[in-house]
Amino acid sequence: MTGHPLPPSPPTGPGSPRDVPPIPDEPAPDRLPGLSGDVSSEPAPAIPDHADATVKDGLNRCPKCGASDIRQKPGSDMLICLFCRHTWQGERVEEALGLGDGIEHLRGTVTTAGAREIDAGTSDLRSFKCAGCGAEVTINTQTSMTARCHWCRHVFGVNEQIENGAVPDAVLPFRIRKEDAIARIRQFVDKRRLFALKDFLEQFTPENVVGVYLPYMIVDANASAALAGFGEIQTRRYTVGSGNDRKTYYDADVYQLERALDFTVDDLPLESSRTRRNLDTRVNTQNIINAILPFDTKNAVKWNASYLVGYSTEKRDLNVTDLQPVLEDQLLSIARAQVEDSVRRYDRGVRWEEEGLDLHGSRWVSMAMPVWLYSYHQPGPNGGMLHYIAVNGRTGETMGSVPVQHWKLLLAALTVGTVLETIVIWLLGNST
Repeated sequence: MTGHPLPPSPPTGPGSPRDVPPIPDEPAPDRLPGLSGDVSSEPAPAIPDHADATVKDGLNRCPKCGASDIRQKPGSDMLICLFCRHTWQGERVEEALGLGDGIEHLRGTVTTAGAREIDAGTSDLRSFKCAGCGAEVTINTQTSMTARCHWCRHVFGVNEQIENGAVPDAVLPFRIRKEDAIARIRQFVDKRRLFALKDFLEQFTPENVVGVYLPYMIVDANASAALAGFGEIQTRRYTVGSGNDRKTYYDADVYQLERALDFTVDDLPLESSRTRRNLDTRVNTQNIINAILPFDTKNAVKWNASYLVGYSTEKRDLNVTDLQPVLEDQLLSIARAQVEDSVRRYDRGVRWEEEGLDLHGSRWVSMAMPVWLYSYHQPGPNGGMLHYIAVNGRTGETMGSVPVQHWKLLLAALTVGTVLETIVIWLLGNST
């Protein structure tokens, strides 16, 4: 149980909070509409072991000819063998691991293989013995998840779960092609070109956009929440005085509010990279990545390193315990949103002063999400500012930061202000 206990009943009398007035001819509901109801005591289904013994040697083989030169088919979720041109669909992780089911039965913390605690002593280097020629191929999981044998050209990928957090449970393949991402980034900048920094425009080369898989934890949660506070309903509004001394006052009735609810959350994304969670707007603008959510996580497929060929990858470096406070904050935000409809009557607003959360159970799945990124470093004090423009690799949603010339903004503001002032003076002169 997190949070604080609900406050004691306030005193009664003039000006004190009072009971919520009943809505005429409408009985009070036993439970808020649209919620999950009583918390079930039945256990959630166990997550099956999803280790694939066929790729322990690092080779993803074509199911038709056995070749290892496999890529994602551009613009789709399919894989294609570059030798025999056979195509096939990766298995969706939702069905493979039974995710999305039994959320209301979750108890405790359930983690998949890719979401387990990171072993800090595990090396980033993984070595594989090539089945074709016997050579040893080493992959540095800090920077890449695939490599090619320098003798016989077999393509290797890190597919087995390892304890350094490099291999997630699932991957959501890129759907937006690079040329489409370039066009979206160019369009985004063109709309802001008037005030953009001159050096940025001179160095703007959207062809340098990079496709990168970012690490996320996808969380299912079963929780209960309790909220307590005060709401106000305006009863009268009046104005006193005249001219510049006019003041507006209002009278309002104050009511004590309490709300309790049970709810479930399906596929809540949490960034699991310490670097990406650093949203210090004085040095970077990577908070814009949150603006291109959501991802269609239901279409994610079981981890297969072949999807990563040609793209960069970032490794997870945050554990479930690190992200637990972030999850609880998100769940409390969801709880507040869930009760919003039930407090619309309080037209002067609601102030929640006490919040409590009971997280009955959660399920954590590690997933790699596709993002096209364009970056620009703006020189300045304290290391300058790193600007990002991001494109969702599935939906094409685009958001970014373009460095601006401040003198242009100031000139525009002064020009608009002067024009408006001239118009007002002209209107006043004509009216007299």
